[in-house]
Amino acid sequence: MQRITFYFILLATACCWTACRPQQTPLEAALEAAGTNRPELEKVLAHYQGDSLKLRAAAFLIENMPYHYAYSGKELRKYHAYFERFAASAWRGPTFVRDSLLKADGTFCPDSLRKVPDLQAVKADFLIRHIDFAFRVWRGQPWGRNVAFDDFLEFILPYRVGTEELSCWREDIYNRYNPMLDSVRASADSADVLAVAQVLMDSLSGDGTICFTGLFPSGITVGPDLVRWRSGNCRELTDLVTYVFRAVGLPAGCDKMLMRGDKNVAHYWNFVVGEGDSTYFASIGPSSKHFAKADTYWDPKGKVYRETFSLNRAVCEDLGGDTVNVPEAFRQPLMRDVTAAYAGGINHALRIPVDSLAVSPRENETVYLCLASRESWIPVGYGCFEDDTVRIDNVQGAVVFRLVIYRDGRMISLGEPFELEKYGGALRFFRASGKREKAVLWQKFKEDFQAHMVGGVFEADNRADFRHPDTLHVITERPPRLMNVVHLPDSVKTYRFVRYYGPEKRHCNISELTFYAPGAEGDTLRGCVISPPGVQEGRIVNQFHNVFDGDPYTSLDYREPSGGWVGLDFGRPMRIGRLVYTPRNRDNFIRRGDRYELFYATARGWVSLGEQVAVSDSLVYEVPVGALLYLRDHTRGVDDRIFEMVDGRQKLW
Repeated sequence: MQRITFYFILLATACCWTACRPQQTPLEAALEAAGTNRPELEKVLAHYQGDSLKLRAAAFLIENMPYHYAYSGKELRKYHAYFERFAASAWRGPTFVRDSLLKADGTFCPDSLRKVPDLQAVKADFLIRHIDFAFRVWRGQPWGRNVAFDDFLEFILPYRVGTEELSCWREDIYNRYNPMLDSVRASADSADVLAVAQVLMDSLSGDGTICFTGLFPSGITVGPDLVRWRSGNCRELTDLVTYVFRAVGLPAGCDKMLMRGDKNVAHYWNFVVGEGDSTYFASIGPSSKHFAKADTYWDPKGKVYRETFSLNRAVCEDLGGDTVNVPEAFRQPLMRDVTAAYAGGINHALRIPVDSLAVSPRENETVYLCLASRESWIPVGYGCFEDDTVRIDNVQGAVVFRLVIYRDGRMISLGEPFELEKYGGALRFFRASGKREKAVLWQKFKEDFQAHMVGGVFEADNRADFRHPDTLHVITERPPRLMNVVHLPDSVKTYRFVRYYGPEKRHCNISELTFYAPGAEGDTLRGCVISPPGVQEGRIVNQFHNVFDGDPYTSLDYREPSGGWVGLDFGRPMRIGRLVYTPRNRDNFIRRGDRYELFYATARGWVSLGEQVAVSDSLVYEVPVGALLYLRDHTRGVDDRIFEMVDGRQKLW
């Protein structure tokens, strides 16, 4: 009883605790759950009894420890090897790294790892060291005076960013990166958090190679070694920046989409808290390093969350602590909803009356807002059914949603998927009609590289320097398919040199290019590959010969953002009747020989429209007018995506 009373005195001194019943405060619950490690945590609280702010900070960390843990085990070294090896041999590419590690070490098996709860692992010396260093940078940096204490608690103080093994990472990272801020510390911007953050992000983005890939295993936090390795996907690179920013006292972390509105994966990026609690976002890398206001973020979102060290107890109260009928992301939510900051003036309060639903929820039943991931629907937000209306606040449109409820651990769809219009907030349900239309399908997933060809030009000349070339064709829209045919006007003109010249600031990308003589059965025109003078074929980028190797899945990726081209020298002037080109791609166009199945959405789920084996780079189906569609490749690949037919063409969501 004396021990409990002692901590209430400390909490009263800190002046920070909620009006819960004393025996049920989060701090006391955490201490009791710590078991034999409780004395270590009590040492920390006793250590700071003369410093009210540090005491509050220590209590904040301890009361939230029950929701944090590390993965441990021999298999973890195998996992880290992907990122370390990629950093050491980026020129070989991520596929080589992945395949060589699979051959040497076998498949990474996360199930063999064990969870080590922080409550049982964190020792007093470790926690005191972290708290003292965090306060040192917060109080010692000129911009610290503009960092609120609550932001310090969540976005500078935490000793971990995810499930990485515990380590004392702050001082080493501080010593490396703090000197980069000497110039801004001496400037008029020294107290401006955003200005300082931009200087540091510029340094990070220019400080060596950034090795990006989505090919490696995921789901486990790598840890502060990422600061040295600089490799991984958006999750790992976001963690990298978070470690560095927090080490020097900048309030920063990870904002995320639980599911993107246009792809089948989650997405992560960095934020910094600026003046007036405003949010700015950026990601490490030359093209994304500039911090911008949150409401200018371009990707289709639906819902956005900010990762926190503290448990979102308001969400837990809303959902009643039901672990059976609550999706995993919302069971112990270490995040807060920041959709309003990103949506700005187009933030919507979603209201859907019961007569728009196929299944009526119960009064006050929780309704989940879902985004698509292949054929599945992933909960990204929640609301309530009240007065015959589904009510979900803070939603951004321009994506396709579905509403579901959970009963007895089972997801139940409430009706057809729908689009929330981006600006006006109008709803459009995808309701399949009895009428059918012909649908020609060219791809199963959006290829980002299609956009890289818009503005590209095919040219011909009889001089090798292309000083005064004739334009054969200009690409004015995203190439829709794997094999794009351009028929050229009849002409008696002949050319010896031909090329594809990529658009400005788009890194010339193309996979295949073939020229043909005039006539329906015109012969293939062959020649020697030509490229910009003085530019070598790189091991990872450039690779000009890929464009003429007959393989639509090898590509040219020109190293520089502008000035890239590739072509042929026919050896003598030739007449050209047509050309066929293939965009650089990740094998998401229709592939001949693969077995596909098309589905359309109903109020209860997906209904098959049958399977086909592709005999060309397209498929033809009869589909219900107005339906949401989903094409699955049963032969290969992981990226299949929902779409609709608009004016006879696929619109991928």
